Amino acid sequence: MGARDFDAYDIESISPECVSEIRRAVRAGLEPLKVEPPLRLSEWAAKHFYLSAESSQQQKKWEAYPFQPGIMDAMGDDRIEEVDVFKSARVGYTKMLLACIAYDAHHKRRNQALWQPTDDDSDDFCKTELEPMLRDVEVMRKVFPSFMAKSKNNTLQHKKFLGSILHLRGGKAAKNYRRITVASAKVDEVDGFDQLIERSSDPHTLTAKRLEGATFPKHILGSTPRVKGLSHIEGRTLAAQARMRYYIVCPHCDAEHPLMWGGKGAAHGFKFDAAHPEIVTHVCPHCHEHITQAEYLKVWGAGAWVSECGNWRYGQDSIWRDAALMPIKPPRHVAFKIWTAYSPQATWIAIVRQFLEAMAKRRAGDKGPLQGFVNETLGETWEDDEAEKVELNTLQQRAEAYPLRTVPMGGLVLVAGVDVQGNRFEIVVWAIGRGGERWVIDYCVIPANPADPAEWEQKLDPYLLSTFPHASGQVLHIEAAAVDMMGHFTHQGYNFARMRESRRHCKVFAGRGDPQPGKPIGGKATLQDVNFMGRTIRRGVKLWYIGTDTAKDLFFGQLQVTQPGPGYVHFSKELPDVFFQHLTAEARVPVRTARGHETRWVNVNHSRNEALDCTVYSMFCEHRLALHTYTDKMWARLEAAVQPPNGDLFEVPSPAASSSRGDSAQAAPLAVLPAAAASSSRPASKGFSRDW
Repeated sequence: MGARDFDAYDIESISPECVSEIRRAVRAGLEPLKVEPPLRLSEWAAKHFYLSAESSQQQKKWEAYPFQPGIMDAMGDDRIEEVDVFKSARVGYTKMLLACIAYDAHHKRRNQALWQPTDDDSDDFCKTELEPMLRDVEVMRKVFPSFMAKSKNNTLQHKKFLGSILHLRGGKAAKNYRRITVASAKVDEVDGFDQLIERSSDPHTLTAKRLEGATFPKHILGSTPRVKGLSHIEGRTLAAQARMRYYIVCPHCDAEHPLMWGGKGAAHGFKFDAAHPEIVTHVCPHCHEHITQAEYLKVWGAGAWVSECGNWRYGQDSIWRDAALMPIKPPRHVAFKIWTAYSPQATWIAIVRQFLEAMAKRRAGDKGPLQGFVNETLGETWEDDEAEKVELNTLQQRAEAYPLRTVPMGGLVLVAGVDVQGNRFEIVVWAIGRGGERWVIDYCVIPANPADPAEWEQKLDPYLLSTFPHASGQVLHIEAAAVDMMGHFTHQGYNFARMRESRRHCKVFAGRGDPQPGKPIGGKATLQDVNFMGRTIRRGVKLWYIGTDTAKDLFFGQLQVTQPGPGYVHFSKELPDVFFQHLTAEARVPVRTARGHETRWVNVNHSRNEALDCTVYSMFCEHRLALHTYTDKMWARLEAAVQPPNGDLFEVPSPAASSSRGDSAQAAPLAVLPAAAASSSRPASKGFSRDW
């Protein structure tokens, strides 16, 4: 029989019923290879997600509130590696997280893990949230068919899907973080976790290790915040590139603004009469018109997520845009902040009544309800009354009438701290005198793009090499500057410092803060690789670890000195208000750690604190120059060099420069120029902008 006869005989012998069965078998066999059309998480949820009766007020198809798609799309965007959600209760975070789990299992087929604060929390989530979702979301049956639901792989700790697995763990034990390799690590209510897991590490670090090697790593943390200084979600939010708030459009003036509690004395935010709490409005910060909740719900759909820095926004068109509304790549690490007033589940009247009741109990000595209101409703960390801080007005009132950029009598050595931000360098220059007395000489903001190495060379370095006239008639150079390497431009900073560590004028140190209690200000250095312009310089730069808490203790202790002399801190009346706001942004508050209760310096209002950071880094320079070890005789010699009776000295090395103190106490020569020499120097103020 020929091949043609065989084919004809074979085909004709197959019945229609058999052909139909073959087709069904082929479709079933190819089903796991089927790829869904790409969908954002918010689109997937709108198409497939369902609210189950066990965990929702109403059993129905998912309908997102206008502020939720932005958060969900960030959770599902492969370009974004870290997503933090700093939230109050009742904003739907658990449902968004649940939808993300289903999306990763069905749409992306990726291994994932979810950690809850305790094993009981994890088991409860599985029973009341996850398993009802797997039952009610119809599309999940494609990746979690009935035979898999009944298998031994379906437990409270594991859910095995077609093509992926979900790990469910509690966060108390270090063993619950081991032997797990995933593409998506999710942490729910992270503020309920211990500060250190079994004295090992914090939950963020432990869960992030599970992502190493993933092609598209995704790290999602969300929580209602708890105590300031103990809040994991607050710390992660502060580390984010973009801190987003949902802006609504004012129905009266069309300007954008977020919903704010405002508080007593604030010109905007929630306003109400305690005697008639049923009348509650939100005052627009732009036009100062009153907005009711009904008016808000009419315009909330036109809102957008906008970053605090203004560089990113994500609106209803689902496109990341910059301040000029041009499409832009999303940030690698994004944090969203949302509170109860945005949700229609809570009325503004109920929020105000809860606040008034909490305040009444506070006056009676019970702080619990007010802490609950701050955490659960406002979505803010709770700050205890026992915080130690310096008041802004106290510092401003002691300011003196000396001009900036001129060193007063008594100031002998100039040191600087540099803080690197996404679009600028911020610099504070201090003059140090006998016994650690100090004067602010300059506060400068230089607009720049730190990602461009040329900006460091052309903008930052000329400032550091500029000169400052002294009241004696001399001219001083900055002796040393420390640059913060904690940002996103580490290797640009490494290379800048590497080439300036040993130069004569203005040595540059690469620094990193170490907030652990008791760490020395001078710290220790480690050799770091420098990855710059496509090449790697092995162990090319010293990175100095600076005891930030120790430095702040010393500085704030000096602020308690009330009379000029050793330890006194001088401020110029020409300093802007923002400088004093930066210095007073932090407070020492009690916190609970693995070692028990301690006090730590914490940014209590999430305010900008660059001037304080610069001051800490300048104090490191002071210690690197060994000025804190100077004797009276050494100070007298330095005074004679900088403030000579006849003004005829040019350059005199400090005693520390010629002493053999070892690497931890070396001092640079202190450059002193007579006034006549200043004419040949570059004008110190040329080309620099003070963004006040």
